[in-house]
Amino acid sequence: MKIKTHTLNEIKIAEVISERRIINTVEDGLNLLGNLYFQGYDKIIIYEKDITPDFFDLKTGIAGEILQKFSNYRISLAIVGDFSKYKSKSLHDFIFESNKGKHINFVLTSVEAIQILSSQ
Repeated sequence: MKIKTHTLNEIKIAEVISERRIINTVEDGLNLLGNLYFQGYDKIIIYEKDITPDFFDLKTGIAGEILQKFSNYRISLAIVGDFSKYKSKSLHDFIFESNKGKHINFVLTSVEAIQILSSQ
């Protein structure tokens, strides 16, 4: 796992780059959040491919638990990927509602993620 740092408008953004899945469990997500939080990052970008598919099945509760911690710590998160492959209406509704807010965003590209996170 590699962290690419973007600093824009005095906001320190961590772009997490990995060749393998890094979030398989709630604990993995919380460890990532904690590590980056204590390194002084304000916001985080992670790729959908690096997250367990169970995260995107809302019935498992994994997404809810992880994203609640991000909100509690006030660390904004952008998840980059193509979410059209998921057929769940509830997931698409969740993504739509999340994108209305400021803490959790689901986007297509890292450029879009950086743009959104640096303007909040």
